[in-house]
Amino acid sequence: MSGNHQHTPKRSSKDRVAGAAIALGFDIEIITMPASTRTAQDAAVACGCQVGQIVKSLIFERHDNQQLVLLLIAGHNQVDMDLAANVIGSALDRADAKKVRRETGFAIGGVSPIGHLCAMDVYIDPDLLEFEMVWAAAGAPNAVFSISPDRLIDGTNARLLKGNQ
Repeated sequence: MSGNHQHTPKRSSKDRVAGAAIALGFDIEIITMPASTRTAQDAAVACGCQVGQIVKSLIFERHDNQQLVLLLIAGHNQVDMDLAANVIGSALDRADAKKVRRETGFAIGGVSPIGHLCAMDVYIDPDLLEFEMVWAAAGAPNAVFSISPDRLIDGTNARLLKGNQ
C-alpha cells in the first residue's frame, strides 16, 4: 500500500459474519461446502434441507431515496414487488452489484443476513417462520450457517413482509 493509509488486515466476509454472530449472541457454525450454494436449490441439496428453509438475502434499493433494503426470502419464493413496495413505503429497484459490494461488503451470491458494513432496513418472508431451522449465506457463495428464524428476526430487527401491516 502506498500513501498515508494505515494498513489493517482485511477481514474476509466470512470472518465479518462470524464476528457479527458473536456480537449478536448467535451460537452458529459457519460451514464451508465443497460446492457452491449460490442458488437456493444448490444450497438445499448441500444442507440436506427443503428449498423453503434456505434464506435468500436479496438487496434492493428504495426508489425514493436509494437506500439499500435487505429482504430475507424463503428459497422457494419470489419477491412480491407490489407487496414489498406497499410494506416498505417505496418501490424497489434491484441494487447494482457494485453498490451492494461497496456498501454491504458482500458480493451477490454470498450476501449474509448479518455482518453488513452499513445499516439497512430488513424485512423477512413470513414463510421462513414455518421452519424450526433455516440456512443462510455466511459471506461467500459456498458458506452457510443455520439459525432459528426467531433468532434471525431478533438479530436483524427484521419486520415481517406481509400485507395488512
